[in-house]
Amino acid sequence: MAKKKTTKSKSETLDYSKYVRWFWMVFLGGILAVVLLFLFASWGFLGEMPDHTKLENPETNLATEIISSDGETLGKFYFDDNRTPIGYEDLPQNIVDALIATEDVRFYDHSGIDGRGTLRAIFKLGSGGGASTVSQQLAKNLFTKQVSENKFGRVFQKIKEWVIAIRLERQYTKEEIIAQYLNIYDFGNNGDGIRSASRIYFKKEPKDLDIKESAMLVGMLKNSSLYNPRRNPVGVKNRRNVVLFQMNKYEFISQSVKDSLQETELDLNYSPESHREGIATYFREYLRGFMKDWAKKENNRKPDGSKYDLYTDGLKVFTTIDSRMQQYAEDAIALHMPRLQAEFDHQNTPDRNKTAPFLELKNSEIKDLMNEHMKRGERWRILKSQGKSDKEIRASFEKPTQMTVFKWIDGKASEVDTVMKPVDSMRYYKSFLRPGMMSMDPQTGHVKAWVGGMNYRHFQYDMVKQGARQVGSTFKPFVYATAIDQLQFSPCDSFPRTPITIEANKFGNPESWTTKNSDGNYSGKQTLKDALASSTNTVTARLINEIGPQPVVEMAKKLGVTADILPVPAIALGTPDISVYEMVAAYSTFANKGVYNKPVMVTRIEDKNGTILYQFTPESKDVLSEEVAYVTVNLMEGVTQAGSGRRLRHSGFDKWNAVYEEIITGYPYELKNPIAGKTGTTQNQSDGWFMGMVPNLVTGVWVGAEDRAVHFSSIHYGQGASMALPIWGLFMKACYADETLDVSDGEFDKPSNLKIDVDCEARDEGDLGSDEDPEDPVDFDF
Repeated sequence: MAKKKTTKSKSETLDYSKYVRWFWMVFLGGILAVVLLFLFASWGFLGEMPDHTKLENPETNLATEIISSDGETLGKFYFDDNRTPIGYEDLPQNIVDALIATEDVRFYDHSGIDGRGTLRAIFKLGSGGGASTVSQQLAKNLFTKQVSENKFGRVFQKIKEWVIAIRLERQYTKEEIIAQYLNIYDFGNNGDGIRSASRIYFKKEPKDLDIKESAMLVGMLKNSSLYNPRRNPVGVKNRRNVVLFQMNKYEFISQSVKDSLQETELDLNYSPESHREGIATYFREYLRGFMKDWAKKENNRKPDGSKYDLYTDGLKVFTTIDSRMQQYAEDAIALHMPRLQAEFDHQNTPDRNKTAPFLELKNSEIKDLMNEHMKRGERWRILKSQGKSDKEIRASFEKPTQMTVFKWIDGKASEVDTVMKPVDSMRYYKSFLRPGMMSMDPQTGHVKAWVGGMNYRHFQYDMVKQGARQVGSTFKPFVYATAIDQLQFSPCDSFPRTPITIEANKFGNPESWTTKNSDGNYSGKQTLKDALASSTNTVTARLINEIGPQPVVEMAKKLGVTADILPVPAIALGTPDISVYEMVAAYSTFANKGVYNKPVMVTRIEDKNGTILYQFTPESKDVLSEEVAYVTVNLMEGVTQAGSGRRLRHSGFDKWNAVYEEIITGYPYELKNPIAGKTGTTQNQSDGWFMGMVPNLVTGVWVGAEDRAVHFSSIHYGQGASMALPIWGLFMKACYADETLDVSDGEFDKPSNLKIDVDCEARDEGDLGSDEDPEDPVDFDF
């Protein structure tokens, strides 16, 4: 009996050994299979894998960044990815803490795969949280973005992520992985990467994010489509609070800090980054053309010979624009234009003007004008490309359509949804007065501010460089400078105000030309300084009669004016069409002691690695002697001392001052420093100009409508001193209030060898008069 029992025990032992062998075979086979699976994945058998080069330089689209002279980002160029990467050193510690606490608390302890987290996910079937490390998430975002819907495909994809994560850990430091992950993630609303997201949601650089802001952005990493702070603020707040809880759990913040922050709102400062929004939109559009032209040139190619892509190659464009001055310029326009427009609209209601906003035009002329504008528009181009006939296209302009239009509401630029016929919307937009403004350092040629209009989304034509308008009396300093250069006239020399006729054919002019003074005053004499200050036409005509129009045209060309100017006497009163861009550069020559500097907008261009691809070369030339330039400036100082620009000096405007100050904050200007300048008003008050200079800043402002038939009915409102000068005054007042700017408030440098007398005492000529009515400041009537 005992023997049989022993035999049975041995049999049972043999059977157990077989199971053990099978266990080890399966176990080791499983390990081998896993190893082989990982090897197959690394060899690319499970799909393409990135090699060393791709790991070193992942293929991500990077936006081109536009940087101001004071180091601020003005905007970006991009198609789909508004991404500008930053280094780990530019991240705040609180966002790193929030990321680690929420996404990968053992990040610094593993080498790409968190074993504990993976096992937990396997045994709990994912109910205890995911096992993806930051490295794995980076691998997924960089190289395996498409999620497979097939379960086996997802497993293979996960294996690839593990392999890539391990490679990334070997390739980069932990800090670099964190930076790359935050740089690659899409936070929604064009917030590609942490820098764009920080600027869009909070209008801050990442390094300035506080704890709750960092927590919100880290919370969005779970799913930025679901946790979108604009569409789902409640869900985002709840998710942010989860991140704060995690930060407290792992002792990155205290319980009291967590509790207090969880009670706060999101406090977004949403600042979208698009091509039509933000600061310096018109300048950025000019820059887009500049960059495209630069990229086309053969000597500006990549090492492999291909062209740089403005939207994906991550270029950095360093500009001369000062973000502070740019903001002050835009603020000045935003403050003045709605008030000016309100007065214009008040004067041009249908009750007062049956053809509003056009003056003097007949209905047939208005119809022709609108038809011409119709054919130049985008709607016509699109419908024409679709094969529509002219008749069908015109009919479409008469069909009421839903649209969003621009409108000043309570003094602010706004948009209104409405239903309007396209033809009526064309007429509506033509009723708006528009500005153009540029500011430049005359010594360097660096353009400091550029505002081509008041709202780029709705008014895309740039009135700084694209638009050229009649310059009126702002052309007169060119005549005076030529006369001083050729005949050595002094500001103290006197000329009669009497009418003058320049006979036909004297300068090749087919007809005789007689000029008049708008105030009808022709008695007595005036010094050149008084004549320029009061913009006396007859004195300017006498000067061009002395020197001839051709030398004046040549002077304008030397000052950088490229427009065709007919050498006829009438140019003395400002008949040529010139852009704000060229006028500012020309006036800068006077402030720069006779040396013309071509305006500079871009100082250098760098690639994404910081390699300099372009550096500007100054272009300058001597145009006038230092003496002539100074005398011309001295003449223009008279404009702000006793002429149409003297309101810049006022501390009050008598009976209407209280009303004016209540309507427009910032008026009066009370500028006491030396200022040289000239106002300009064209025929029928279609264009208002002011060109103003201090020793290290020259600024030009134009205001007018798209069509010259749209204008104020009287010079009381339609002069440069009322339309354009207030923008200049507000801008300069803001610049002087900013102590971080070095805008000169001193005298213009006087040449040591000055021979022309400029220290003459003012001569009493009685009522100077003025073509632009400097004695009558504008009282806006609301």
